[in-house]
Amino acid sequence: MGWVPAQGRLAAGLLVNLAASICIVFLNKWLYVRLGFPNLSLTLVHFAITWLGLYLCQALGAFAPKSLRPAQVLPLALSFCGFVVFTNLSLQSNTIGTYQLAKAMTTPVIVAIQSLAYGKTFPLRIKLTLVPITLGVFLNSYYDVKFSALGMVFATLGVLVTSLYQVWVGAKQHELQVNSMQLLYYQAPMSSAMLLFIIPFFEPVFGEGGIFGPWTLSAVIMVLLSGIIAFMVNLSIYWIIGNTSPVTYNMFGHFKFCITLLGGCLLFKDPLSVNQGLGILCTLLGILAYTHFKLSEQESNKSKLAQRP
Repeated sequence: MGWVPAQGRLAAGLLVNLAASICIVFLNKWLYVRLGFPNLSLTLVHFAITWLGLYLCQALGAFAPKSLRPAQVLPLALSFCGFVVFTNLSLQSNTIGTYQLAKAMTTPVIVAIQSLAYGKTFPLRIKLTLVPITLGVFLNSYYDVKFSALGMVFATLGVLVTSLYQVWVGAKQHELQVNSMQLLYYQAPMSSAMLLFIIPFFEPVFGEGGIFGPWTLSAVIMVLLSGIIAFMVNLSIYWIIGNTSPVTYNMFGHFKFCITLLGGCLLFKDPLSVNQGLGILCTLLGILAYTHFKLSEQESNKSKLAQRP
């Protein structure tokens, strides 16, 4: 795609991630609620199909694998497992609106990680925009009539692990000098092996409710489709973060919850109170303010570079 302008490639990557991310939320929720498909087993299917998709991509010459030591990829593989498992458990235990809005907390956590662990500084106005984001998430959770304490534990763990994962994705690509496909090519099978080992301790494997249970053909097709869409989500996450930044990816991602929230109300009859609506509006205002300040900062940096002799 070298003939496509950089802005066009970025826009295409963002659109693919947007469509795939929305589809995967609705499809996974349907598999959990309507079919009762086991969570960890579905995650394993996602990892396996992701690795198979990458294997086909490298066989077709889309990328050339780069030799990496397992120790270099292990932290990313562990965080990848936690990121997908905990976010799926959050989706299974919470309403779609609460699940999606809780993910907005990833941005403040990423800012905290980059500030404390990597010494990155953020202007005060950027930090202040995180206040309405956090307040809005709190209001939505507090007034959620389907509030689940266990669901909030999963959501919290999901936010923490997701934040670490997204920071490490960008750092590892620059540290190891690899692209998104090369890194995910090694990480996906490692994450699959980890889940393959722990699934028998938490979920049935054979029989009713197990991954090899008596599922209908339509259920199998939906699970495989979910895996294909998950591959598209995983690949686009790596590509977007590698070409922008973890925070940029999250700010783009927060707009997805507007569509998924509406879908949750229509498809799964998730209730939405006035106070929850205020929480959502508060979070959106914080997101818009953050985006405005980040764009202004980028334009200012470009102007300074252009003025240099």
